[in-house]
Amino acid sequence: MWNSVSGDTKWNDPENAICIASGPLGGTPGYPGGGKSIVTTISPLTGIPIDSNVGGYFGPYKKFAGFDVLELTGKSDSEVIILIDGIESTIKIYEVSGLTDDSYELSMALTDYFDKEKPVNISVVSTGSAAKNTELGCLNFTWFDAKRKRVRYKQAGRGGIGTVFAHKNIKAVVARWSTVSMKTNQPADLDALKNVTKLHAGEINTLDPKQNRMALVGTTHLVPIMNDHDCLPVNNFRYGMHPESKVIGEEVYEHIFDKGFDGCWRGCAVACAHGVKDFVPFTGPYKGQKVFVDGPEYETVAGCGSNLGVFDPFFILEMNFYCDTYGLDTISIGTGIAFVMECFEMGLITKEHTGGMDLSFGNRLNALELLHQMARGEGFGVIVGKGIRKMKEIFASDFGADAAIMQDIGMESKGLEFSEYMTKESLAQQGGYGMALKGPQHDEAWLIFLDMVHNFMPTFENKAEALHWFPMFRTWFGLCGLCKLPWNDIVPEDNRETKEPAKVIKHVGWYADFFSSVTGRKVKPEDLIPMSEAVYNFQRLFNLKMGYGTREHDTLPYRSMGPVTVDEYLSRQERYDTALTEKHGVDISGMTVEEKVAQLRKFREEQYELLKDAVYERRGWTPNGIPTVATVKRLGIDFPDVMELLKSHGVE
Repeated sequence: MWNSVSGDTKWNDPENAICIASGPLGGTPGYPGGGKSIVTTISPLTGIPIDSNVGGYFGPYKKFAGFDVLELTGKSDSEVIILIDGIESTIKIYEVSGLTDDSYELSMALTDYFDKEKPVNISVVSTGSAAKNTELGCLNFTWFDAKRKRVRYKQAGRGGIGTVFAHKNIKAVVARWSTVSMKTNQPADLDALKNVTKLHAGEINTLDPKQNRMALVGTTHLVPIMNDHDCLPVNNFRYGMHPESKVIGEEVYEHIFDKGFDGCWRGCAVACAHGVKDFVPFTGPYKGQKVFVDGPEYETVAGCGSNLGVFDPFFILEMNFYCDTYGLDTISIGTGIAFVMECFEMGLITKEHTGGMDLSFGNRLNALELLHQMARGEGFGVIVGKGIRKMKEIFASDFGADAAIMQDIGMESKGLEFSEYMTKESLAQQGGYGMALKGPQHDEAWLIFLDMVHNFMPTFENKAEALHWFPMFRTWFGLCGLCKLPWNDIVPEDNRETKEPAKVIKHVGWYADFFSSVTGRKVKPEDLIPMSEAVYNFQRLFNLKMGYGTREHDTLPYRSMGPVTVDEYLSRQERYDTALTEKHGVDISGMTVEEKVAQLRKFREEQYELLKDAVYERRGWTPNGIPTVATVKRLGIDFPDVMELLKSHGVE
């Protein structure tokens, strides 16, 4: 991507590249989480590189066919389908017209067309109709579920990658491959690979039923945990818990999910990719028809459920299904519509602006209507489909809405909508979102529990160290083609007794053994972080190249730090009053709630700036958030164009 684009490249310029890679370990059957890919492009929402980690069979199949990385550049004059056929050792580009924009229908048709006899040999990457009409498009990566005889989906969801894909006039990219074994990925030491695979998979098979039961309920087990710790987003992140959260959590979805193995790669012991059979939507083009829903996962439940003020598992299923069908990111959809609903309830926008729709919190039918409008490219849905950053501009300039309050409640940073965790009481997680390279996504640094519940990081130095190590290690999974869930969602029984339980050091050791056995490069646990550190800093430099990547762009909406409104303060009054009096030494007697809100804000914004200072220093960056010359030289990324870029920003 660096070589494809200039600093002036926009997302819809032909030179913008979509890159798909599955890393050296991706495509290892049997190893938990061993079939992931990483997808990157210049995002329509942010203007900087977006990266999205995705399951499904495409990455491994493409790799086995001979391509470690697939780069898609340019723009076709007409719609095309690209076939990478590893069985026939050919690449074909088909010019097509008149094919459906329905992603499920298209994926099934192409799977049947390219290998009717053995559909499991096919994996399809596609998007849907809404990707053409919004900037929130996702990519659907398929695998064929032999038991259910249908294609299943995982998404490269974040940042509008599907929108770039659709703009390039790519209808689909198809990979074809046949038999897969541990030998297919050509490991350097097959016996060592078998040994470490057996250890990790065996532990998960033993402990998952006792811990999070992900093979039964997937990531919906997080809903009650987040609610119990006041971290479940409710009504546009205003609150962190709700008494009705039980009806959208694991207790309900355990009974709704279709029984059977649900791994998005062959032999994954976590098997968390659940779905719902014979669901009947009550709106849209599939109204009254039985469909299969891939999901929901926690992010969709929280974003398209509690964050919209909706506590209805079937509404969430319908939102999930249509987002997949239309090619939409459920996180940006949930967070974006939640912002719209709060703006509507505050009177910042009215029915006059929404086409007559009441968009109050909890309005199920009109939330679904927004989705259908996005798919059709009609109505108020066109504005919502531009994302929160552009909505704020439009609401202010065209509707006269208060820009300052929208800045506080519009849950985006760098242009990317927040993923679904409340961060008001976790300074470390605020840093994890605000300083994440692509924008506020939890896959880079998820530190809420370590900070809020366990208090493992009481000082700025502790938080800075965590905001160095955890983003680097989490980045490593994307680089290698792995899923992060087996690392720390299912942990050894004696993990609490270890020196650093948050790091799950036993598993880090297994990942070092896994890497060594596949690549032949003998590494130890301490060797893994430097691998990511070079790439992580290079991505920061890439942001700088695109006109971002400095301190001012690591900002957050205030709601992610503390209460914006009086009712938010009152919902946690005891906690906030205690913070003001005991932590900050403020005499609150006689203060109005508004005055308390303002005083708390002053302290919390100051804390966040101090955290930036500490993190930048730990990462080897300047006070403005730019990697220093010493850092890029230490990491071996001191290429001539990098050095010139640093010099142009006064870093020498």
